[in-house]
This record gives sequence, structure tokens and C-alpha cells, in this order.
Amino acid sequence: MWRLKVGEGGNDPYIYSTNNYLGRQTWEFDPNAGTPEERAEVEKARQNFYNNRHHVEPSSDLLWQMQFLREKNFKQTIPQPKVEDGEEITYEAATAAVKRTVHLFSALQSKDGHWPAENAGPMFYFPPLVMSLYITGHLNTVFSAEHRKEILRYIYYHQNEDGGWGLYIGGHSMMMCTVLNYVCMRLLGIGPDGGLNNASERGRKWILDHGGATTSASWGKTWLAILGLYEWSGCHPMPPEFWLFPSYFPVHPAKMFCYCRETYMPMSYFYGRKFVGPITPLISQLRQEIYSEPYNEIEWPKKRHSCAKEDLHYPHTWLQILLWDSLYIFSEPLLSRWPFNKLRQKALKRAMDLIHYEDESSRYITIGCVEKPLDMLACWVEDPNGVSFKKHLARVTDYVWVGEDGIKMQSFGSQVWDASLLLQALLATNLSDEIGPTLMKGHNFLKNSQVRDNPPGDFKKMYRHISKGSWTFSDRDHGWQVSDCTAESLKCCLYFAMMPPEIVGETMEAEQSYDSVNVILSLQSENGGVSAWEPVGGGFWWEWLNPVEFLEDLVKEYEYVECTASSIQALVLFKKLYPGHRTRETETFLRKAAQFLEDIQYPDGSWYGNWGICFTYGTWFALHGLKAAGKTYKNCLAMRKGVDFLLKTQREDGGWGESYLSCPRRVYTPIEGNESNLINTALALMGLIISGQAERDPTPLHRAAKLLINSQLPNGDFPQQGLMGVFMRNCMLHYALYRNIFPLWALAEYRKHVWPTTCI
Repeated sequence: MWRLKVGEGGNDPYIYSTNNYLGRQTWEFDPNAGTPEERAEVEKARQNFYNNRHHVEPSSDLLWQMQFLREKNFKQTIPQPKVEDGEEITYEAATAAVKRTVHLFSALQSKDGHWPAENAGPMFYFPPLVMSLYITGHLNTVFSAEHRKEILRYIYYHQNEDGGWGLYIGGHSMMMCTVLNYVCMRLLGIGPDGGLNNASERGRKWILDHGGATTSASWGKTWLAILGLYEWSGCHPMPPEFWLFPSYFPVHPAKMFCYCRETYMPMSYFYGRKFVGPITPLISQLRQEIYSEPYNEIEWPKKRHSCAKEDLHYPHTWLQILLWDSLYIFSEPLLSRWPFNKLRQKALKRAMDLIHYEDESSRYITIGCVEKPLDMLACWVEDPNGVSFKKHLARVTDYVWVGEDGIKMQSFGSQVWDASLLLQALLATNLSDEIGPTLMKGHNFLKNSQVRDNPPGDFKKMYRHISKGSWTFSDRDHGWQVSDCTAESLKCCLYFAMMPPEIVGETMEAEQSYDSVNVILSLQSENGGVSAWEPVGGGFWWEWLNPVEFLEDLVKEYEYVECTASSIQALVLFKKLYPGHRTRETETFLRKAAQFLEDIQYPDGSWYGNWGICFTYGTWFALHGLKAAGKTYKNCLAMRKGVDFLLKTQREDGGWGESYLSCPRRVYTPIEGNESNLINTALALMGLIISGQAERDPTPLHRAAKLLINSQLPNGDFPQQGLMGVFMRNCMLHYALYRNIFPLWALAEYRKHVWPTTCI
């Protein structure tokens, strides 16, 4: 059986940590573990997922929960409440529902103080890792037979009915992800006609029916070229000389969005070297399988701009095409000849210096799962026996997650983010006397997960921003500051500072709070908004150069409603505890941030959510931020419009349900059918409570609370529904804990503020 290990580094000499691996999550397979009953329980979960996979695409993330609940000998002892039609929600019913989930999550807390969870979903995450390990010859040493079995399970279980694979689980089939997953299956040992339900044959048919792999989006072409299944002349130029641009140049790497920058560093390194992995017999065979014409007869330069309509979310501009053609026709031939090839060699060295800096700064975790296999392979290409590559191998397991639908690749883990939200939900229950040990462990986890130093050396020269005092999305070793993770974690620590230390532990040092505030203040733009990772740089026209066909707003950093609202809340709380620290700067920040929230509101009263689906998510954040800034329903038009938006989108069953299509369309789009989404419902309920709806008319709140209470499962869990996370407008993400965090939080706020005054 698979078992989740927390906070362990193992005996690998090539792995190291800044805080004794706090929050690290790794899976191992023990063939002797588990009773027959426990193994049967796992198989039942797998079968249930498979049978319902086209109805509920994301997994319920049950395997680690089964393990933890067995280890804690958990039994749900609180009777399950139900509110019948025409019945009033009693205080006892609301309390029972809240306590049941609190009881469950006290048992699910890890020894490190956080709550493990899946944070995955895109179907282009795992194949590049398999490709990288295949090229280096380490595929079968890093991934055992059990690993490979579960990787394949995930591919099989998330194959669409038409035979293809989507950008994310449940998404429409697209060429890039279908090719990547088809190739991945073949590298893992599945024959051209093998796989569950003829997975290989169906995938290959989809590829050939839609024009072949030459129409893949650009990232797919890049990985195929690296693997030897595509020619570099058919790729858009990615000259590494870009990293040599002076700081005064209009397009400079330091001003790029960090994920874009960190992705194209290694990609440009491979492009500059025109690196191709070993052409094995399997690679030669694959060349004959994924194209509709013989490989040696393909005119590769003519395929540079080709892209299947299924992959094309963000079409290329004429300016991009002109630029790429100019680079291909004029620059590349020059840079391959003396004396200009010396510039190419200098650029390649600069790219590798930047890659090594990122690797060391993140303890070889790297900024994320897209960059991990690229950086790892670049280190191998530079030196197959080098220490850098060995350190990369030691951190591969940080990305592996096992669920009832198989092995998937984590974005990089959401330990800190999930803990900061769940702890606030627990605090909202007012049950601290009953769950003191849970709160203390969570408090200690956050305190010890705070980043204590800036990136090493001259970090600005390496395009990095300050990080001392911040929190990352995952754990301290990751090292990348995020404004909303910092703000939400700081909020938690400040809440705990106002509680008895014998219950929740010692208060975080004031200097650590000052450092957090310094990071938050540094990320506000002139317009008052707050960016996520680094200060906003680059002009609006940078997005015209977006090279990625399936993502949007990728080239430069932006200000976000979520980051701005979270930062307002944190700084308002900070001012109460430390009123004399940077008072003028803080007050200016708050005034500008509140104005930013009002300025970006949509005409219908909603706010666009950038990291969750979508207008419901953004509106909850915005209303919370405005309330913290001193705005009310009476004195703020934006809050009144936000409330009107929420009230008019409530559904017949009392809930809310927003489609993922709201994200790419940027227009509120309800989900099809009559079923509401519980996360949307919880967010909307909290948004209305924040805005004082209980004093005006609590009926909408009772209707929403009734739906949440009646949807609770027998063990205190809530049912998994659709995906609720998103990034770059068009790619959905699975936050497995959201289905519990937000319903618990909403019911806790309901119990505190609006219990009950009328019948339903």
C-alpha cells in the first residue's frame, strides 16, 4: 500500500532543508502494508472514482485521509443533522455540522501541523518529468513498477471519451496534452495498441484525426524536440541571448512574470544548444506513430506557426510572427557561426548560471512543476554526473502525489496556503477550548514555515525580489514569496497573538511580523493593487508577445483582487497590534488598496477572481477587503453592488454555482443543470455575511446554510464536485481541501452571526 510520509528527508546526502523538512510530503510504497480490509477499501475508492470519472473529474483525495484516520482511530461520534423543508435551522444543528467537520480535521492534521492535500489537475504536468528521466536514463530507478502503474492509472482515468486528453482533467481534448500523454504511456512501457480501454490506440487516433503532432502548442513542440520526436527548426526561436539584455532595454528579464521567466530560461538553453536526447528504437518508432506523414518528409520550418484550434486560446499576433520569422531567418544562422557563436556560448552560460541560482535558492524544488523537469534536465545536459543533477533527483518525490485516481504531479504543494485558510476557518468556530492542540500545532507550523532570509547573494542581479518575512505557497524550502500567502499567514499569526499562549502557543516575534509587512508593502503598485510574487514590471504591450497559445496574462506580473484584499486584511490587523510601526506607509497602502478594489469592480457588481472560479471567488475576497478597510453596505456603493451580484445569482436550491467557463470568457457563467457548487455557495454566503445581509434580510443566508448542512457526508466531510482553482485565465486546478475549508468556514460564520430568525 501507498503511505504518505510528512516532514522527512530520508538518508539521501544530496537533499537539505532550511527547517528540518517541515511540511514536506512524500509517498512511498510498502508491499507488506495494510490488512486485506484496508486494501479493499483503497480498491473500492479507485473503482468508485473510475465509475464516476466523467461526472466528477477531480479525485476526493482519499488515500492519505484513509491512512491518517486509521492511524488516529477516528470515529465520527457527533450525530448528523438534517434540516427538512419548512424546518428552522436550529443553533444545535448548525453547531453539530460545524463540530463534525472540526472533529474530522483535527484528526486529519499532520504531525507537522498542516493538512496534506492534492494540488494538481493539469495534464501537461507529469509527461515532461517522465521524458526528462527517460532521457537521463533514470526513469526506472526513480519510478518503481508501482509508481509507473499509478502514473498510467492517472493517464487512463483522465482520458476523455473521444480518446484525447485536455489541458486539465475534464477539459476538452487538445493536441499538446494528447501527444504528451500518449508519448508518456509509450515511454512507460505501454505498446502502441495497449493500455486500459485501448488507451494508446484511441489516443493515437485522436492525434492523427486532428492533424498530427505538428499542430501541438509550442511547449509541446519544445518537449518533443528535446526528446527527438520533432525538429528544432519547427519551433519558435527562443534565443538565450535574451538573458544578456542590459537593464535599460525595453524588454528585460527582470520585468517578466517569474513563471514565464523561469520556464524560458531552460527552454532557451535547450534551444540555443539544439539539444536532442538519445534516439532510441522507441523514439524512432514513435516518430512513425504521431504524424500523418513520414517524419523525414515533414517540412519543419513550415510547422513553426501551426497550432491546432483545440490548443489555441491566445492566438499569436502579427508582431510575434514577424519577430519569430526574423529571428529564425537572420539571427539564428549568424549566432551559429564565428565570431557570433561566442555570444551564443556566453548566453548559454548566463542561462545556466540563472538556472543554478534558482535551483540553489529553492533547495532544488524550483519555482514549480513545469520548471522542475526542465531545470533538472539542463543540469544533466551540462554534467550528467554532476552534483546539481543528483540534488534534483533527490527532490523529484516532492512533486509526486497519490490519489485514488493514480499518481499525479503537484503544482508544488499548497501546504501553507491551505493551512492559513483552514486555521482561520477553525478560529471562526469559536471552539478554541476544544481544539487547542490542533490550533497550537497549526500555529507552530506557520511560524516555522516563514521564510527567514532573502535569496542569497546579489539577488536583484539574478532577477529576484526580497523574500525575508514572507510565506510561500508550500513550505519554507521552496523560498518563493507570495503576497496573499504572506498576508493570510500573517493574519493567522496575529489572531493567535491575541489568544492565550497556553492554548495556541507563543506569539510570533514582532520583528518577524515587521518583515512580513515589509514584503507586503513592497508589492503594491502605483494603482493601489498588490501583485503576487514580484513588483509589477513591463508595459501593457508585453502581453502582445505572449508565446504560449493556451495561457493568458503570462508575460508580465499583474495586480490581483485576491492579493490586494488579503493584504488589506493583514495590515488592518497588524495596525491594531503594532500601531506605531510604519504608520504613514500602512495608511497610504490601505487607502490606495481599497480604492483599487473599487476601481476594478465589474459593472454587474462582481470582481474577477484570478486564482479561483471565478467571480464568486473574487467577490468574496473583495468584500472582505473592503470591510476590513472600513467600508460598509451603507457607505460604499461597491459593496452594495457586490451584494446585489451575489443575491441575483443565488440558485433555486439556495446555493450558488459558477462554471469554470467564467475564467476564460471573463463573463459570469452559471454551471449547467440544477446542482449548486458547495464552495461557490460557501464563498457567497460569507460575502453576504461580511456585508451585513443578516441585518437586512437573512433569508438568503438561511437557504445557503441549509444546503451546506444537508450536503455534509456521514463522516463530516463534504462531497467533491468540480475543479475550483485556476491560473492564467484558462487552466483549471484542483484544490482538494477547498471542499471542506470553505463550507466549514461559512457555517462557522453563519453560526456566529446569523443563526436563525425565520423558517425556510
